[in-house]
Amino acid sequence: MNLPILPTISTSFIVISAILVAIGWYLIAKGNIEAHKKVMMAAGVAATIFFVIYASRTIFIGNTSFGGPDNIKIYYTIFLIFHITLATIGGAMGIVNLYTGMKDKLNIHRKLGPITSIIWFFTAITGVAVYLLLYVFYHGGETTSVIKAILGF
Repeated sequence: MNLPILPTISTSFIVISAILVAIGWYLIAKGNIEAHKKVMMAAGVAATIFFVIYASRTIFIGNTSFGGPDNIKIYYTIFLIFHITLATIGGAMGIVNLYTGMKDKLNIHRKLGPITSIIWFFTAITGVAVYLLLYVFYHGGETTSVIKAILGF
């Protein structure tokens, strides 16, 4: 099996970010505030690296379409929309949580943190599932790029 390097790397970073969020959650439950802050910042960095790789690949190389059977393409598309929605909400909430944590707005931070973490865990799980469906279980379909279309490549 020949896995594409950029999607493999970016998916790895989203998994790393979710693992770090779980560790951060454990640390704060144990009252280790300083370690919690460091681990959650590392989770934010891992999520940002994922996003930069994903966005760069999407812009410059393109999106890979689903290459599996046509009879399950609609289910994949619905699942993908669910994943994208989770990722968008989770990413925005993650930024809010990092901000409120750094600014000691702990009333908001404590309320949103657990919800954000759960959304992020589901984002990572569904992201891995999308990766598996695109590159492992089925061969990816056509890759199209907005930049290539605009520039006429």
